[in-house]
Amino acid sequence: MHNTVVIKSNRAGMTVILDPDIPFPQLLSDIGKKFGDNAKFWGSAQMTLTLEGRELKAEEEFAVINRITENCNVEIVCIVDRDLNRIERCEKALNEKLMELSCQTGQFFKGNLQNGESLESEASIVIIGDVCKGARVLAKGNVIVLGKLAGTVCAGVAGNGEALITALDMAPVQLRIADCTSGLDGRGKRLGHGPMKAYLENNKVIIKPMKKSVEIFRKLR
Repeated sequence: MHNTVVIKSNRAGMTVILDPDIPFPQLLSDIGKKFGDNAKFWGSAQMTLTLEGRELKAEEEFAVINRITENCNVEIVCIVDRDLNRIERCEKALNEKLMELSCQTGQFFKGNLQNGESLESEASIVIIGDVCKGARVLAKGNVIVLGKLAGTVCAGVAGNGEALITALDMAPVQLRIADCTSGLDGRGKRLGHGPMKAYLENNKVIIKPMKKSVEIFRKLR
């Protein structure tokens, strides 16, 4: 039997290879059946999605995502783009915008914080990179890590209980918001799949997955 949909998994998510020749409605039907038949295998998880084998329009990508989520409990948090030229254009536009914001507010840091390094902010801060194990971030506002958070982060250090900590991949040694510390064991265990957030609720640090979203940076073309 000819397979029109092939799925390959990895630590961050999955790659779905699509038949380039069959009509798109039939392909959608095959995707639904493939994921429906294997729903127990995937369980409930958040994953990135890479689509290969076929050029798809934006509306077709959304149709694929919707068909997957309708037939199993997998949540697609983002599509990984494999078009190198488009990625380069997106990164250039994003970097230009971040530089503009950085000049205005000074609240962006680009790079990886290594073991032993520390970063402090008088407001909120966005880190474009990883916070490695042994690194430390302190901010009076929110801390947003566009990468892996494996170190220690303290947000709302001036007593701001409304502060948030978010990361695309969260495996911290310790988190602290205002005067409350999370009950992590300090081993840097990964906390779920996909983007996570930490916030205060009843004087306790709560760590949960981000709300369902599909982010495709088409506007940056």
